[in-house]
Amino acid sequence: MLHKLGGSCSWMVVMGCLALGVSVSRTSAAAEELRIGFVAPMTGGFAQVGKDMSNGFQMYLDEVGGSFAGAKVKFIVEDSEAKPPVAVRKAEKLVLQDKVHMLVGGLLASTGYALAPVSTRQKTVYIASVPSADDLTQRQSADYPYVIRTGWSSSQPSHPFGEWACQQGYKRIVTIGADFAFGYEVVGGFQRAFESCGGKVIQKIWPPLGTQDFGPYIPTLKKDADAIFTLMAGPMSLQFPKQLADAGIKKPVLGGGTSYDEFVLPSMGDEVHGHVSALQYSAALDTPKNAAFVKKYREKYGKVPSYYSESNYTTAQMIHEVFKKTGGKWPGAQKFIETLSKMKFDAVRGPVHFDDMRNPVQNVYIKKIERKKMFGYPNDELWNTVTKTYPNVSQFWNYGKTEFLKQPVYSRDYPPCKFCE
Repeated sequence: MLHKLGGSCSWMVVMGCLALGVSVSRTSAAAEELRIGFVAPMTGGFAQVGKDMSNGFQMYLDEVGGSFAGAKVKFIVEDSEAKPPVAVRKAEKLVLQDKVHMLVGGLLASTGYALAPVSTRQKTVYIASVPSADDLTQRQSADYPYVIRTGWSSSQPSHPFGEWACQQGYKRIVTIGADFAFGYEVVGGFQRAFESCGGKVIQKIWPPLGTQDFGPYIPTLKKDADAIFTLMAGPMSLQFPKQLADAGIKKPVLGGGTSYDEFVLPSMGDEVHGHVSALQYSAALDTPKNAAFVKKYREKYGKVPSYYSESNYTTAQMIHEVFKKTGGKWPGAQKFIETLSKMKFDAVRGPVHFDDMRNPVQNVYIKKIERKKMFGYPNDELWNTVTKTYPNVSQFWNYGKTEFLKQPVYSRDYPPCKFCE
């Protein structure tokens, strides 16, 4: 739902501005109206994810009456169709026609990489609330001075997860991940950390993004692996574990966060019971703040919030906190980025602050899928129960920024599969 709120200059003010040769622009005017352009897939295979994204942001807006410290928020949603070229076209329209103060959203890592140059070219803030492409806040961050990430970088949860897997005694793991940038970065981070502590990735399989039939891939999984690490996205997340179970495979299954996030978990069955994943949010996070968030979101939208919901809810909160500091006035793109990047937040997901490359430093949760009752709901349901918390996880993990940035970005071929057989 879009907010159609007031805040435009009166006719006399506009005429006065024109007479003085002064343009009425989104950067010079006080933010009596804050225009936020929101880019997300609202149709197609990722439509549910896009809806979760916009619902999270909208819920926060509704909670504060559509106003950030006196600035009335106009929330303009554009459908990216989960296609980077479409996202770019919609972002350009939002900036040039709707005169938005900032862009928020995007979904796929490839969309994040496509939208970042728009922000640079148009000198417009871009808040990557979901796109987790590592290099947005790593090697390419200097090229994108108006980008700040409020979600996570792809490999960020994978580093502690790889260490955790090693500590569980797993020695040999096969990976199967969606064949695109996000998949490479999630799998790459896991592989590097797992092998750093003595484990071996013995096989890497890359089904195309959008794969529905995993029949050609599942039979090729190495029989002598201790566990399977999977990274699925969108509808793939639902299909892979069902087909894995149907094939009679009983090995432990570990997954990147999107493989079992709450956008898909309610549609899964006992085939995923006991599967373990890692992410910076779980709807089963047992804190008063999250319990209140889950109950309110579920009452409003009829489902448990996903990480996509929390990330955009928290993004709205962060923008609001900046406007509290500026007295409801738009400070300009550069000042906005500077202010936000220095702030600390007690978010639904836990404590969050930013590193010097504008990426969140935050908790990462190891989560095990269990059927249980939570938050007073009467029925047994599948929940991502938090079993371990890694606090204050940086995108550079324990490697250090300088050392980490010397390596190539995680890709289909990096780290190399030196133990593949």
